[in-house]
Amino acid sequence: MSMSFDNAPFSGSYRADEVQFLLKPIDIDPIDVTAKERLIQSGQRHYSELLSRESLPSVRYLSVFQQALHLGLQPMARGVLDLAAIIAARRPADITLVSLMRAGTPVGVALRHVLREVFGRTVVHYSLSIIRDRGIDRTALRFILDAAGQDPAGLVFVDGWTGKGVIAHELRNSLTAFERDQGIHLDPTLYTLTDLAGVGCAPTDDDYLIPSSILNATVSGLVSRSILNEQIGRQDFHGCVNYQSDPAFAAADCSVWFIDTVLAAVRAQLAAGYTPNAQPVDPTRARARSTALLAAIRARFGIHNAHFIKPGIGEATRVLLRRVPERVIIRDPAAAEVAHLLELAHEKAVLCQVDPTAPYQAISLIKGVLDA
Repeated sequence: MSMSFDNAPFSGSYRADEVQFLLKPIDIDPIDVTAKERLIQSGQRHYSELLSRESLPSVRYLSVFQQALHLGLQPMARGVLDLAAIIAARRPADITLVSLMRAGTPVGVALRHVLREVFGRTVVHYSLSIIRDRGIDRTALRFILDAAGQDPAGLVFVDGWTGKGVIAHELRNSLTAFERDQGIHLDPTLYTLTDLAGVGCAPTDDDYLIPSSILNATVSGLVSRSILNEQIGRQDFHGCVNYQSDPAFAAADCSVWFIDTVLAAVRAQLAAGYTPNAQPVDPTRARARSTALLAAIRARFGIHNAHFIKPGIGEATRVLLRRVPERVIIRDPAAAEVAHLLELAHEKAVLCQVDPTAPYQAISLIKGVLDA
Protein backbone atom coordinates (compact mmCIF):
# COMPACT_ATOMS: atom_id res chain seq x y z
CA MET A 1 0.00 0.00 0.00
CA SER A 2 1.43 3.39 -1.02
CA MET A 3 1.66 6.07 1.63
CA SER A 4 2.25 9.80 1.55
CA PHE A 5 4.61 11.39 4.04
CA ASP A 6 4.03 14.80 5.56
CA ASN A 7 7.58 15.39 6.80
CA ALA A 8 10.98 15.62 5.12
CA PRO A 9 14.14 14.01 6.49
CA PHE A 10 16.91 16.33 7.71
CA SER A 11 20.49 15.87 8.91
CA GLY A 12 20.55 18.11 11.98
CA SER A 13 24.04 19.48 12.48
CA TYR A 14 25.68 16.41 10.94
CA ARG A 15 26.98 16.37 7.37
CA ALA A 16 24.18 15.86 4.86
CA ASP A 17 25.23 12.33 3.91
CA GLU A 18 25.90 11.06 7.44
CA VAL A 19 22.32 10.60 8.65
CA GLN A 20 18.72 11.37 7.79
CA PHE A 21 16.62 12.11 10.87
CA LEU A 22 13.08 10.87 10.33
CA LEU A 23 11.53 13.31 12.78
CA LYS A 24 9.11 16.21 12.70
CA PRO A 25 10.61 19.38 14.21
CA ILE A 26 8.03 21.01 16.48
CA ASP A 27 7.79 23.76 19.08
CA ILE A 28 6.90 22.65 22.60
CA ASP A 29 6.62 24.60 25.83
CA PRO A 30 9.25 23.16 28.19
CA ILE A 31 8.13 21.91 31.57
CA ASP A 32 9.96 21.94 34.88
CA VAL A 33 11.71 18.62 35.54
CA THR A 34 9.96 18.01 38.88
CA ALA A 35 6.54 18.87 37.46
CA LYS A 36 7.23 16.55 34.54
CA GLU A 37 8.19 13.75 36.92
CA ARG A 38 4.96 14.18 38.89
CA LEU A 39 2.84 13.99 35.74
CA ILE A 40 4.69 10.90 34.53
CA GLN A 41 4.65 9.06 37.84
CA SER A 42 0.98 9.85 38.47
CA GLY A 43 0.06 8.42 35.07
CA GLN A 44 -1.46 11.71 33.93
CA ARG A 45 1.02 12.05 31.05
CA HIS A 46 3.42 9.79 29.22
CA TYR A 47 7.05 10.85 29.30
CA SER A 48 7.12 11.15 25.50
CA GLU A 49 4.51 13.94 25.60
CA LEU A 50 6.66 16.28 27.67
CA LEU A 51 10.06 17.89 27.36
CA SER A 52 12.07 19.83 29.89
CA ARG A 53 14.32 22.67 28.87
CA GLU A 54 17.70 21.29 27.88
CA SER A 55 20.60 23.09 29.52
CA LEU A 56 23.95 23.53 27.89
CA PRO A 57 26.78 21.85 29.82
CA SER A 58 28.67 24.07 32.22
CA VAL A 59 32.32 24.95 31.65
CA ARG A 60 33.26 22.64 34.49
CA TYR A 61 31.18 19.80 33.06
CA LEU A 62 32.72 20.28 29.62
CA SER A 63 36.14 19.77 31.18
CA VAL A 64 34.82 16.53 32.64
CA PHE A 65 33.58 15.57 29.17
CA GLN A 66 37.08 16.06 27.83
CA GLN A 67 38.38 13.75 30.55
CA ALA A 68 35.70 11.23 29.63
CA LEU A 69 36.71 11.47 26.00
CA HIS A 70 40.33 10.82 26.93
CA LEU A 71 39.27 7.71 28.88
CA GLY A 72 36.60 6.33 26.62
CA LEU A 73 37.77 7.19 23.12
CA GLN A 74 39.95 4.15 22.48
CA PRO A 75 37.44 1.58 23.86
CA MET A 76 34.69 3.24 21.81
CA ALA A 77 36.83 3.19 18.66
CA ARG A 78 37.51 -0.53 19.13
CA GLY A 79 33.82 -1.06 19.84
CA VAL A 80 32.79 0.69 16.62
CA LEU A 81 35.29 -1.40 14.63
CA ASP A 82 34.12 -4.65 16.22
CA LEU A 83 30.43 -3.80 15.85
CA ALA A 84 30.99 -2.89 12.20
CA ALA A 85 32.71 -6.25 11.69
CA ILE A 86 29.77 -8.06 13.31
CA ILE A 87 27.25 -6.22 11.14
CA ALA A 88 29.29 -6.73 7.95
CA ALA A 89 29.45 -10.46 8.64
CA ARG A 90 25.68 -10.65 9.13
CA ARG A 91 24.60 -8.48 6.18
CA PRO A 92 26.02 -9.75 2.86
CA ALA A 93 24.38 -7.06 0.68
CA ASP A 94 23.71 -3.32 1.08
CA ILE A 95 23.26 -2.15 4.66
CA THR A 96 20.64 0.25 5.99
CA LEU A 97 21.56 1.43 9.47
CA VAL A 98 18.55 2.49 11.53
CA SER A 99 19.76 4.17 14.71
CA LEU A 100 17.43 4.68 17.64
CA MET A 101 17.72 8.32 18.55
CA ARG A 102 19.27 9.87 20.48
CA ALA A 103 21.90 7.57 21.98
CA GLY A 104 22.10 5.46 18.84
CA THR A 105 22.65 8.35 16.45
CA PRO A 106 26.38 9.10 17.02
CA VAL A 107 27.07 5.35 16.97
CA GLY A 108 25.17 5.00 13.69
CA VAL A 109 27.05 7.89 12.12
CA ALA A 110 30.42 6.40 13.14
CA LEU A 111 29.37 2.93 11.96
CA ARG A 112 28.36 4.27 8.55
CA HIS A 113 31.84 5.72 8.03
CA VAL A 114 33.62 2.57 9.23
CA LEU A 115 31.47 0.16 7.22
CA ARG A 116 32.14 2.18 4.08
CA GLU A 117 35.80 3.03 4.68
CA VAL A 118 37.09 -0.16 6.33
CA PHE A 119 34.74 -2.83 5.02
CA GLY A 120 33.93 -1.33 1.62
CA ARG A 121 30.19 -1.62 2.10
CA THR A 122 27.32 0.39 0.65
CA VAL A 123 25.55 1.98 3.62
CA VAL A 124 22.79 4.49 4.26
CA HIS A 125 21.85 5.70 7.73
CA TYR A 126 18.50 6.81 9.13
CA SER A 127 17.73 7.79 12.70
CA LEU A 128 14.21 7.37 14.05
CA SER A 129 12.25 7.32 17.28
CA ILE A 130 11.30 4.42 19.49
CA ILE A 131 9.41 5.12 22.70
CA ARG A 132 8.87 2.84 25.67
CA ASP A 133 5.23 1.64 25.80
CA ARG A 134 4.51 3.43 22.49
CA GLY A 135 6.76 1.48 20.15
CA ILE A 136 8.76 2.34 17.06
CA ASP A 137 7.78 5.10 14.64
CA ARG A 138 5.92 3.13 11.97
CA THR A 139 5.66 6.12 9.65
CA ALA A 140 9.45 6.39 9.66
CA LEU A 141 9.78 2.66 9.01
CA ARG A 142 7.40 2.91 6.07
CA PHE A 143 9.42 5.83 4.72
CA ILE A 144 12.60 3.73 4.76
CA LEU A 145 10.90 0.79 3.06
CA ASP A 146 8.55 2.61 0.67
CA ALA A 147 9.77 6.11 -0.15
CA ALA A 148 13.46 5.25 0.13
CA GLY A 149 12.99 1.73 -1.23
CA GLN A 150 15.45 0.06 1.12
CA ASP A 151 15.61 -3.74 1.17
CA PRO A 152 14.04 -5.03 4.43
CA ALA A 153 16.80 -7.65 4.67
CA GLY A 154 19.44 -4.92 4.91
CA LEU A 155 18.02 -3.07 7.92
CA VAL A 156 20.15 -3.05 11.07
CA PHE A 157 18.81 -1.45 14.25
CA VAL A 158 21.50 0.32 16.28
CA ASP A 159 21.66 1.89 19.74
CA GLY A 160 24.47 3.03 22.00
CA TRP A 161 24.08 0.49 24.77
CA THR A 162 21.48 -1.50 26.70
CA GLY A 163 20.60 -0.80 30.34
CA LYS A 164 17.81 -3.10 31.51
CA GLY A 165 16.90 -4.11 27.97
CA VAL A 166 13.60 -2.19 27.81
CA ILE A 167 14.22 -0.70 24.37
CA ALA A 168 15.44 -4.01 22.96
CA HIS A 169 12.17 -5.63 24.10
CA GLU A 170 10.18 -2.67 22.73
CA LEU A 171 11.91 -3.08 19.39
CA ARG A 172 11.19 -6.80 19.23
CA ASN A 173 7.53 -6.30 20.15
CA SER A 174 7.14 -3.43 17.67
CA LEU A 175 8.64 -5.36 14.78
CA THR A 176 6.57 -8.45 15.59
CA ALA A 177 3.42 -6.32 15.38
CA PHE A 178 4.73 -4.61 12.23
CA GLU A 179 5.22 -7.96 10.52
CA ARG A 180 1.77 -9.13 11.59
CA ASP A 181 0.11 -5.97 10.24
CA GLN A 182 2.29 -5.22 7.20
CA GLY A 183 3.57 -8.66 6.23
CA ILE A 184 7.19 -7.47 6.25
CA HIS A 185 9.80 -9.21 8.36
CA LEU A 186 12.55 -7.07 9.88
CA ASP A 187 15.36 -8.51 11.98
CA PRO A 188 14.58 -7.37 15.56
CA THR A 189 18.16 -7.76 16.83
CA LEU A 190 19.44 -4.62 18.53
CA TYR A 191 23.12 -3.93 17.81
CA THR A 192 24.95 -1.88 20.44
CA LEU A 193 28.48 -1.05 21.54
CA THR A 194 27.88 -2.78 24.85
CA ASP A 195 25.01 -4.99 25.98
CA LEU A 196 24.69 -4.74 29.75
CA ALA A 197 21.31 -6.50 29.77
CA GLY A 198 22.24 -9.43 27.54
CA VAL A 199 19.35 -8.78 25.15
CA GLY A 200 21.05 -7.78 21.91
CA CYS A 201 24.21 -8.20 19.87
CA ALA A 202 27.38 -6.39 20.90
CA PRO A 203 31.16 -6.77 21.04
CA THR A 204 31.15 -6.61 24.85
CA ASP A 205 28.99 -6.46 27.98
CA ASP A 206 31.40 -4.24 29.93
CA ASP A 207 30.06 -1.11 31.61
CA TYR A 208 32.55 1.26 30.04
CA LEU A 209 32.31 4.99 29.46
CA ILE A 210 30.97 5.82 26.00
CA PRO A 211 31.85 9.53 25.75
CA SER A 212 28.75 10.49 23.76
CA SER A 213 26.58 9.21 26.62
CA ILE A 214 27.42 12.14 28.85
CA LEU A 215 26.17 14.94 26.57
CA ASN A 216 22.74 15.57 25.09
CA ALA A 217 21.86 17.46 21.91
CA THR A 218 25.32 18.94 21.42
CA VAL A 219 26.72 15.50 20.54
CA SER A 220 23.58 14.21 18.78
CA GLY A 221 23.08 16.53 15.83
CA LEU A 222 21.35 19.27 17.86
CA VAL A 223 18.05 17.41 18.19
CA SER A 224 16.09 16.73 21.34
CA ARG A 225 14.87 13.33 22.40
CA SER A 226 11.74 12.26 20.54
CA ILE A 227 8.26 13.56 21.32
CA LEU A 228 4.88 11.94 20.72
CA ASN A 229 2.05 14.30 21.64
CA GLU A 230 -1.03 15.89 20.08
CA GLN A 231 1.09 17.72 17.50
CA ILE A 232 1.99 14.44 15.80
CA GLY A 233 -0.52 13.43 13.12
CA ARG A 234 -1.13 9.96 11.71
CA GLN A 235 1.24 10.50 8.78
CA ASP A 236 3.84 12.44 10.76
CA PHE A 237 7.15 11.19 12.02
CA HIS A 238 7.54 11.37 15.78
CA GLY A 239 8.54 14.86 16.87
CA CYS A 240 11.63 16.59 18.17
CA VAL A 241 12.94 20.04 18.93
CA ASN A 242 15.65 21.13 16.49
CA TYR A 243 18.15 23.31 18.35
CA GLN A 244 20.06 24.40 15.23
CA SER A 245 18.33 27.79 15.22
CA ASP A 246 19.48 28.51 18.79
CA PRO A 247 22.80 30.39 18.56
CA ALA A 248 23.97 29.15 21.97
CA PHE A 249 23.39 25.51 21.05
CA ALA A 250 24.92 25.98 17.60
CA ALA A 251 28.03 27.48 19.17
CA ALA A 252 28.34 24.59 21.64
CA ASP A 253 27.70 21.83 19.12
CA CYS A 254 30.40 19.17 18.84
CA SER A 255 28.49 16.49 16.90
CA VAL A 256 30.68 16.46 13.77
CA TRP A 257 33.85 17.10 15.75
CA PHE A 258 33.09 14.11 17.97
CA ILE A 259 32.58 11.82 14.97
CA ASP A 260 35.83 13.01 13.40
CA THR A 261 37.62 12.38 16.70
CA VAL A 262 36.26 8.83 16.91
CA LEU A 263 37.18 8.14 13.29
CA ALA A 264 40.72 9.40 13.84
CA ALA A 265 41.03 6.96 16.75
CA VAL A 266 39.63 4.16 14.57
CA ARG A 267 42.19 4.84 11.83
CA ALA A 268 45.02 5.02 14.36
CA GLN A 269 44.06 1.65 15.83
CA LEU A 270 43.97 0.06 12.38
CA ALA A 271 47.34 1.59 11.55
CA ALA A 272 48.72 0.10 14.78
CA GLY A 273 47.57 -3.36 13.67
CA TYR A 274 44.22 -3.80 15.41
CA THR A 275 42.07 -6.48 13.78
CA PRO A 276 38.30 -6.00 14.19
CA ASN A 277 36.59 -8.91 15.93
CA ALA A 278 33.36 -10.11 14.28
CA GLN A 279 32.43 -12.40 17.18
CA PRO A 280 29.80 -10.89 19.51
CA VAL A 281 29.90 -11.49 23.23
CA ASP A 282 27.77 -14.33 24.62
CA PRO A 283 24.81 -12.53 26.29
CA THR A 284 24.19 -15.23 28.93
CA ARG A 285 26.40 -13.73 31.65
CA ALA A 286 25.08 -10.20 31.18
CA ARG A 287 21.47 -11.40 31.27
CA ALA A 288 21.97 -13.22 34.57
CA ARG A 289 23.88 -10.28 36.06
CA SER A 290 21.14 -7.84 35.05
CA THR A 291 18.34 -9.99 36.46
CA ALA A 292 20.14 -10.43 39.79
CA LEU A 293 20.95 -6.73 40.09
CA LEU A 294 17.39 -5.59 39.46
CA ALA A 295 16.02 -8.04 42.04
CA ALA A 296 18.60 -6.96 44.62
CA ILE A 297 17.99 -3.22 44.11
CA ARG A 298 14.22 -3.63 44.30
CA ALA A 299 14.48 -5.58 47.53
CA ARG A 300 17.11 -3.31 49.09
CA PHE A 301 15.34 -0.01 48.41
CA GLY A 302 11.72 -1.17 48.26
CA ILE A 303 11.33 -0.08 44.65
CA HIS A 304 8.12 -1.33 43.05
CA ASN A 305 8.60 0.23 39.62
CA ALA A 306 11.59 -1.21 37.73
CA HIS A 307 11.62 1.90 35.52
CA PHE A 308 13.04 3.76 38.55
CA ILE A 309 16.25 1.69 38.32
CA LYS A 310 18.79 2.78 35.70
CA PRO A 311 21.90 0.57 35.63
CA GLY A 312 25.19 1.34 33.92
CA ILE A 313 27.12 4.54 33.26
CA GLY A 314 25.05 5.55 30.24
CA GLU A 315 21.65 5.17 31.89
CA ALA A 316 22.86 6.63 35.19
CA THR A 317 24.08 9.70 33.33
CA ARG A 318 20.78 10.24 31.52
CA VAL A 319 18.90 10.20 34.83
CA LEU A 320 21.15 12.94 36.21
CA LEU A 321 20.80 14.97 33.03
CA ARG A 322 17.02 14.91 32.59
CA ARG A 323 15.13 13.17 35.40
CA VAL A 324 14.73 13.64 39.17
CA PRO A 325 17.32 11.32 40.76
CA GLU A 326 16.93 9.92 44.26
CA ARG A 327 20.54 8.79 44.43
CA VAL A 328 23.40 7.50 42.33
CA ILE A 329 25.27 4.39 43.41
CA ILE A 330 28.95 4.36 42.48
CA ARG A 331 31.15 1.28 42.63
CA ASP A 332 34.43 3.19 42.92
CA PRO A 333 34.33 6.97 43.33
CA ALA A 334 38.05 7.13 42.55
CA ALA A 335 37.48 5.65 39.08
CA ALA A 336 38.04 8.29 36.43
CA GLU A 337 35.11 6.93 34.40
CA VAL A 338 32.57 8.21 36.96
CA ALA A 339 34.02 11.70 37.42
CA HIS A 340 31.24 13.23 35.31
CA LEU A 341 28.60 11.54 37.48
CA LEU A 342 30.18 12.94 40.63
CA GLU A 343 30.24 16.39 39.01
CA LEU A 344 26.58 16.17 37.96
CA ALA A 345 25.55 14.90 41.39
CA HIS A 346 27.42 17.78 43.01
CA GLU A 347 25.78 20.34 40.69
CA LYS A 348 22.31 18.92 41.40
CA ALA A 349 22.81 18.06 45.10
CA VAL A 350 22.08 14.36 44.53
CA LEU A 351 23.11 11.76 47.09
CA CYS A 352 26.10 9.61 46.05
CA GLN A 353 26.35 6.19 47.65
CA VAL A 354 29.39 3.92 47.34
CA ASP A 355 28.89 0.19 46.86
CA PRO A 356 32.11 -1.72 45.98
CA THR A 357 30.06 -4.87 45.26
CA ALA A 358 27.95 -3.26 42.50
CA PRO A 359 28.14 -5.20 39.20
CA TYR A 360 28.19 -1.95 37.22
CA GLN A 361 30.24 1.19 37.59
CA ALA A 362 27.11 3.23 38.34
CA ILE A 363 23.39 2.86 38.98
CA SER A 364 20.95 5.76 39.27
CA LEU A 365 17.62 5.53 41.08
CA ILE A 366 14.78 7.86 40.12
CA LYS A 367 13.03 9.64 42.95
CA GLY A 368 9.38 8.83 43.67
CA VAL A 369 8.12 12.40 43.66
CA LEU A 370 4.47 11.65 44.48
CA ASP A 371 5.35 10.97 48.10
CA ALA A 372 7.79 13.83 48.37
